[in-house]
Amino acid sequence: MGTEYPNRPSFSARPAATPFAAGPPPTTPFLSSGPVVGSQASGYRPTPSSTSQAAVPFWSSGPVVGPEASGFRPSPPARFSDPSLPSMPSANAPPTAGPFQRFTTPQNPSTALAPPVRPLPVGQPVFSSPVQPPAGQVPLASFRSQSQLPSVPMGSPPQSMNSAPIHANAPQPLLDSSFSASRPPFQPSFPPPESTYPAARANVQPSFPGYPSKQPNAVPQAPAAQSTFLAQQGGYAAAPPTSSPPFLAQQGGYIPPPPVAAPLGLHSREQMQHPGTGPPIGAIQGLVEDFRSLSVGSVPGSIDPGIESKALPRPLEGDVEPNSFAEMYPMNCPSRYLRLTTFGIPNSQSLVSRWHLPLGAVVCPLAVAPDGEEVPIVNFAATGIIRCRRCRTYVNPYVTFTDGGRKWRCNICSLLNDVSGDYFSHLDATGRRIDLDQRPELTKGSVEFVAPTEYMVRPPMPPLYFFLIDVSLSAVRSGMLEVAAQTIRSCLDELPGAPRTQIGFITFDSTIHFYNMKSSLTQPQMMVVSDLDDIFVPLPDDLLVNLSESRSVVETFLDSLPSMFQDNVNIESAFGPALKAAFMVMSQLGGKLLIFQNTLPSLGIGRLKLRGDDLRVYGTDKEPALRLPEDPFYKQMAADLTKYQIAVNVYAFSDKYTDIASLGTLAKYTGGQVYYYPSFLSIIHKDRLRHELSRDLTRETAWEAVMRIRCGKGVRFTSYHGNFMLRSTDLLALPAVDCDKAFAMQLCLEETLLTTQTVYFQVALLLMLLELKKFASDESVLNNQRYTSSSGERRIRVHTAAAPVVADLGEMYRNADTGAVVSLFCRLAIEKTLSHKLEDARSSVQLRLVKALKEYRNLYAVQHRLGGRMIYPESLKFLPLYALALIKSTPLRGGYADAQLDERCAAGYTMMTLPVKRLLKLLYPSLIRIDEYLLKPTPQADELKRLPLAAESLDSRGLYIYDDGFRFVIWFGRMLLPEIAMNLLGQDFAADLSKASLSEHDNEISRKLMGLLKRFRESDPSYYQLCHLVRQGEQPREGFFLLANLVEDQIGGTNGYADWILQIHRQVQQNA
Repeated sequence: MGTEYPNRPSFSARPAATPFAAGPPPTTPFLSSGPVVGSQASGYRPTPSSTSQAAVPFWSSGPVVGPEASGFRPSPPARFSDPSLPSMPSANAPPTAGPFQRFTTPQNPSTALAPPVRPLPVGQPVFSSPVQPPAGQVPLASFRSQSQLPSVPMGSPPQSMNSAPIHANAPQPLLDSSFSASRPPFQPSFPPPESTYPAARANVQPSFPGYPSKQPNAVPQAPAAQSTFLAQQGGYAAAPPTSSPPFLAQQGGYIPPPPVAAPLGLHSREQMQHPGTGPPIGAIQGLVEDFRSLSVGSVPGSIDPGIESKALPRPLEGDVEPNSFAEMYPMNCPSRYLRLTTFGIPNSQSLVSRWHLPLGAVVCPLAVAPDGEEVPIVNFAATGIIRCRRCRTYVNPYVTFTDGGRKWRCNICSLLNDVSGDYFSHLDATGRRIDLDQRPELTKGSVEFVAPTEYMVRPPMPPLYFFLIDVSLSAVRSGMLEVAAQTIRSCLDELPGAPRTQIGFITFDSTIHFYNMKSSLTQPQMMVVSDLDDIFVPLPDDLLVNLSESRSVVETFLDSLPSMFQDNVNIESAFGPALKAAFMVMSQLGGKLLIFQNTLPSLGIGRLKLRGDDLRVYGTDKEPALRLPEDPFYKQMAADLTKYQIAVNVYAFSDKYTDIASLGTLAKYTGGQVYYYPSFLSIIHKDRLRHELSRDLTRETAWEAVMRIRCGKGVRFTSYHGNFMLRSTDLLALPAVDCDKAFAMQLCLEETLLTTQTVYFQVALLLMLLELKKFASDESVLNNQRYTSSSGERRIRVHTAAAPVVADLGEMYRNADTGAVVSLFCRLAIEKTLSHKLEDARSSVQLRLVKALKEYRNLYAVQHRLGGRMIYPESLKFLPLYALALIKSTPLRGGYADAQLDERCAAGYTMMTLPVKRLLKLLYPSLIRIDEYLLKPTPQADELKRLPLAAESLDSRGLYIYDDGFRFVIWFGRMLLPEIAMNLLGQDFAADLSKASLSEHDNEISRKLMGLLKRFRESDPSYYQLCHLVRQGEQPREGFFLLANLVEDQIGGTNGYADWILQIHRQVQQNA
């Protein structure tokens, strides 16, 4: 008891020696308890036994923090035999250890002296006040941060938090205390094992070699002698860390204030204002650790050398966003817009060097907000947008107002700015503006500012959609041309920006075809240019038309396009010249260029050759060149397109090599996207193309954008990863950006030691000025960037967040965000494949993981003697599995035979843009059994549970769905009930499933399945999941679609999950 798991016993740890034995203050000869904080903390405290009081006459308890701090306090040992109470193991006998265990180390004793009540400073993060238990009652120990945090409307944590003198509220301890006592015998203090699955291994090893294993219901022995140290909560006698003062913490005793960079997670409101009171935290925070461990050694008497697979941690709930700092900093922007790899910013370069994992952030500036949480829009009108005059930071909830409201201090650079008359407001007694409730920019972490007219260099350009379509033989025969034309026509009414929307078309094979669709015509006029060496644009003024004015001509063209080229037998592709022609047409307005490419470019500039078939290249220094554009023409074109605000989306269709590495460069540097349809056939893939093309055309898009991220003093972002063009050191050019794009960046410290307690980040999505180079030296222009919405209104979307600075490496690990870490890991590994071999990229992921776990292990392994166990922080328990999945992903796995070159490159381009949730689902997809769900008359959605991605999860009597966000694989077990297969497939239920298709039939089972698939697709509409039907035992189809994607199994010479954990653990132990 007194731990994270209240039903588990705890034992006293061996205390360290101390030069003094502190006595109590004269007024408090009884028990003293620290604050009990948490939703379950109750007032019940049973009276300790007389034996306990005689052994330890004075008790000092540390705080109980967190929602799991139990209010139950058991009686003395006389009641331990009661079967209704948790059993207690005997002293000196560690509990039986299982394969999966969690440990909590003690916190330093603290004072219970209540600080005086003072008003809360403006912007102070709010914490629940500590609840003092009655005297004579011993609270249980728990060390989780308080989860119930009231919101604060404005401001930032005070910078003078630790300014109190070290002796504040701390009388000198009495050296001649009568409460000195001798040292108790050593008692290990670890709770019993816990497994993620109820079926745990029967034969397990002891937690510590050399200690006998004993049943957990034994009665603990009372200490034989009095203790020199004050007993901790629940009888937990902890040794103070080496950094603690030589005097024991007691009521009214010596309490040092937290260090400058103390973590804020355990501060109460009073403690933050009066650092001389409350439990000491910061330097000793490393001992307050909640970590997990996994048994990786062989069990005595067992021939099984591996790990209990059911005990391995798995992200079966999907991505779980951290919320501890969302509660601590309620004015931060939601995590869907900005996620840091750790919400504890290191305070020194040395701490950064020991982190080993990526340090940075993942930003999705236009992420879709749930209903009711839309980003508020602020129009300052005549006032003008309020910004810091030095660093150009936008006003946000963390700025502070002073001088009666006449000045405000920037939270990024600390400059004191004047408040304009139109924006002035008086302050109340607490320093808050009296109009705070009417100012969303001062209460919300995410906001959109309407840009005033003086920000506009030119009128907002109309949204332009230009289509560059391959009409060669393969494009016509595959059905791509017909499906694309039909989809574009069906979306004309939904194109954003009406009635200003512009549209244009070019088709190409061995020649280039331009189309005049002027509104005065009844049908379009086609003009053919066959000179590929000297491209010119005929009738340049009539190739782009207003959709509203030329609607009938455009519809006529799209209706006739498939039949126009149905007899085309041309197999050549003049893609390069056609791309230059499209650029010449679009350069005046900018916009979005959609490329439909079905054949390897073979004529004119930008022609490409077949490569990647030479097996001898793989594993050599020439291998990375296969994943880079072959011709510099494509990267140069991408730079020109970005300069003129043209974003490129590439739709690639072919069963042959089309050099996605080169074509994808156009999307990479223009903020675009690559859609890959290998072996496209309209009869199979038309639904996917229709959905994804429709979404691309109709989703809300920000045009002519740039993005800049500002940081607080002492930190800066050094590298950026995603699809964009970097204009300057921190300015990302995005001709078009939407809700499906995410960007990652790495953070570094500019100073050896950070002196601030909090670091602030501000993401601004801004309009890109068309003549940026011309004004490169004009700071006033460069800092007034915006993005233009499709309606033509220019806005500035701003996301602001704060994170505490920490001085403890353990605090960084505790506050890590697995999703953000994996996103950065993924982007760094994919970029490494462009300059190194695949093996080197895989090794880099594994090496950084091993270094991080080794550094973390060094913090606690010696203290807890966990030689046979793998130690990792609770926050990163899924990181080893995601790292294994990343190594097995399409961009990184295997070699020549494991993935086609185009498939590998297309997957790399896609993963570079994915938001966190979508990326994690792609790495560890869902596997759900649905046959029982389909047979129930009234099934509930919550009955569908995700299963581990291993072959042992598959039952031959079941029906399963595998969903990675890009496709569905429906697996039919060999012994599945025939009635289910017949209802789902009709007459095809016994045929080869590669020739069968899934459609809705007139029966309840079929309707349930189609409804289930529809619900899965609607939950994430970014991509369309096609259904692939697989029957157990049908090879190679079953292996390709499903078995090869079960990341926990050994596949193609790669490690399974259990073997991967063993390998990582062995490497961590080397030289640890």
